[in-house]
Amino acid sequence: MPILEVRRVSKSFGGLTAVREVDLAINQGEIMGLIGPNGAGKTTLFNLVTGIYSPCSGEILFNGTNLAALRPHEITGTGLARTFQNIRVFGQMTVLENVMIGRHCRTRAGVWGAILGFPGVKREEKETRERCLELLDFVGLNVDPDEKASNLSYGQQRQLEIARALATEPELMLLDEPAAGMNPQETREIIGLIERIRDAGKIILFIEHDMKVVMGTADRVAVLDHGVKIAEGTPKEVQGDPDVIKAYLGDESDAIA
Repeated sequence: MPILEVRRVSKSFGGLTAVREVDLAINQGEIMGLIGPNGAGKTTLFNLVTGIYSPCSGEILFNGTNLAALRPHEITGTGLARTFQNIRVFGQMTVLENVMIGRHCRTRAGVWGAILGFPGVKREEKETRERCLELLDFVGLNVDPDEKASNLSYGQQRQLEIARALATEPELMLLDEPAAGMNPQETREIIGLIERIRDAGKIILFIEHDMKVVMGTADRVAVLDHGVKIAEGTPKEVQGDPDVIKAYLGDESDAIA
């Protein structure tokens, strides 16, 4: 059974249909790429899966659970995490604190336990810190954990955001353009990180415009254009698909122009 199933999902904003009857299935141990021209509906689909938007029609099932009935934090609790196209770190908090925020959904201490300083709360906080430090090392972010997040470079903030998503202990990770704005060296590091995340037992669905990243990491690729899925297959199959080439380059006359 697929881990994630998107069944004939549609989303409209007024008179604009951003996603139209899209089907998608992701299996255990898989890295799947989601590509398409700007405005194709890729991030809208991510927002539907993670509960930011509600679908107008269709179903989204994660391990058999209908995500459309859940709020975003409840979806995180089921084992699904994401990063964003535009980096969203808490700049005035430390690197470690940013990752610990992601861990909050897996902690059990309540408000009174924290106020009264129960032994179990202190033990849990210690375990949380240790786990978050491990994740910083896992993503390759070799900085002072007490450094403010705003002082990190763009690439380091992207690593921090991925570490925070991993802190939720997800089964499936949705990465929205993880290599966007990165130089060739940083891109190679992101490819290696995506592969390490998969090797650690996570399933990955990612949006990316850098075809080197897509072709170098994805097991399968789905292509959206104007909200419709126009192709799906291995990277090589998709790369040579006439509909995909037309979506990116337009008609032959447009390409010549």
